[in-house]
This record gives sequence, structure tokens and C-alpha cells, in this order.
Amino acid sequence: MKKLFSSQDAFELQAIRSELDALSIPYMVKNEFASGAIGELPWQDSQQEVWLVDDSWYARASKVVDAFMQNSHDVTNVKEDWHCKQCGEENGGAFEVCWQCDTSPHN
Repeated sequence: MKKLFSSQDAFELQAIRSELDALSIPYMVKNEFASGAIGELPWQDSQQEVWLVDDSWYARASKVVDAFMQNSHDVTNVKEDWHCKQCGEENGGAFEVCWQCDTSPHN
């Protein structure tokens, strides 16, 4: 068995588990229900961990983790709001074109 991923963030752990399930990669979760022991145990001993049942899946499973970490890093790099050069409308950073006039900020 080989440790693949650990996190205190249950959402991250579930995202990894979902990806592994979708690819039928066998794994197990250690400390899944240990969060209730935080304070009684050191946080390191209660942190949830994903372990591969079969080490031969490690290369493929580590690509899943790498892709997830890259995507989560990209999400944290939120783009700043911008003003449209065409109509002057303020647009959120998530908009790739002006919601008012369909003009790209790169024009």
C-alpha cells in the first residue's frame, strides 16, 4: 500500500475520491472518521489520507492528484474585475467578454 493524498479539507479529499472512483482505481481512506478525535489526538494523526490498495496504480493515481492540485491552484488565481473599453461596463474577473456588449477585453 502506498499513501497517495492527505488533507484536512474534506472537500479536497472527496474530489480526489470521486476522480479515483470514476477511473476505477482501488483505494482506501484512513482516518475517515477521526475528526471527532481532534484535540485528543495530534492533528497529524487525525488527518484523512487516501492510500492505494495496489501500488501498480500509483502512476495513474498521482496524475489525478496532480491535475486536481493544478486545477485548485488555477481557481485560487481569480482574475480581477475589468472595465470594457467599448462600453465602459464593469465586468467580473470570471467574464471573458463584456456581458453588456460582447467585447473581449483583449481587443
